Amino acid sequence: MASQAEILNDGRFSCVTRDPRFWEMPEKERKIKIDKRFRAMFHDKKFKLKYTVDKRGRPVNYTSTENLRKFYALSESDSDISEDDSEGHTERKKKKKKAKPKGETDS
Repeated sequence: MASQAEILNDGRFSCVTRDPRFWEMPEKERKIKIDKRFRAMFHDKKFKLKYTVDKRGRPVNYTSTENLRKFYALSESDSDISEDDSEGHTERKKKKKKAKPKGETDS
């Protein structure tokens, strides 16, 4: 069997090294970016399945959340924004509660 270098030096296959269709996908682009609305799927019990065999019947020991982490990633801009929003949201709630007079009660 010919080595990898011999194959690439062959004139018939030289275009493979220059053609972007055959380049390896960058690590940053492999995972699909999802926003904060879908971050519950990484820790929610509804999305977690435990597999005992793979599609060919061989025994395996992993869960579906490992597959989710393999193919999806939280977008960094949304995760930063969501933290800021949650802090601002709690501050607004505190301000609203303080604005009520002490003598009045909710009906």
